Amino acid sequence: MSTGASARVARESGTNFYYAFRLLPAEKRRAIFALYSFCRVVDDCVDEEGGEGEAGLDRWMQEVYRCYGGKPETDLGQDLAEALFQFPIPRSCFEEIVAGCRMDLTTRRYATWPDLRVYCERVASAVGLASIEIFGYQNPRTREYAVELGVALQLTNILRDVATDAARDRLYVPLEDLARFGVTAEELMRPRPARRPEITAVLAFQADRAKEHYEKARSLLPPEDRRAMLAAEIMGAVYRAILDAIVRRGYPLGPRLALSRLRKGWIALRTVPRVYWNV
Repeated sequence: MSTGASARVARESGTNFYYAFRLLPAEKRRAIFALYSFCRVVDDCVDEEGGEGEAGLDRWMQEVYRCYGGKPETDLGQDLAEALFQFPIPRSCFEEIVAGCRMDLTTRRYATWPDLRVYCERVASAVGLASIEIFGYQNPRTREYAVELGVALQLTNILRDVATDAARDRLYVPLEDLARFGVTAEELMRPRPARRPEITAVLAFQADRAKEHYEKARSLLPPEDRRAMLAAEIMGAVYRAILDAIVRRGYPLGPRLALSRLRKGWIALRTVPRVYWNV
């Protein structure tokens, strides 16, 4: 997979990150596309019908180790090896990403919020921690920002994808939250669940949790790193707009809600002056 192919993967997938990536300088853009493509292939191992599962995760983790040794065997590995030569991405980030994908093979329910947070940090915050090494930063506190923003983004994904995940027999709403609002897992995972007020209430609780993490991330971003984190801030703005749309539409439990490319492009453009000049 060439870097051009990696960019096409991002564009054609409709990822909400694409417009953030496009504003990066060329060498950073190549590196972030390679990272994104890696995340896609390991995610496909566990999410796509006929995916390679554990064997695929192991194969790609071995390729990561070869990349750190300067001996990749795949086109994507070559792109990753180039990124690792230019940017100090910790090996632990890839290990955590793969560990998070592995959880999707073994864990169908999460009893508590701390349990789910582990998953969120692996599949999303670890990507953020890798990404900020590409973006560049000065203040170590920016790592805390990346962790919290990753959690916020993943919680938004979870709320958007309740129906999609249910079709795979996966539920990412903590069981303790369901019990608190008097909702059963089976009830929430039905193809067309009856919309009792309790279901809306538990979904609103998840949305409020996501909002808290967006706000915490914003409070943690050091002023000296704001411009360096422009791409991350665009990601956050796009996903926050998705969350706001979910709330406005009453927490739909059907096909995943998506923003148009025009809307995502507009959000990206609108975020630039806020980050650069705080307007």
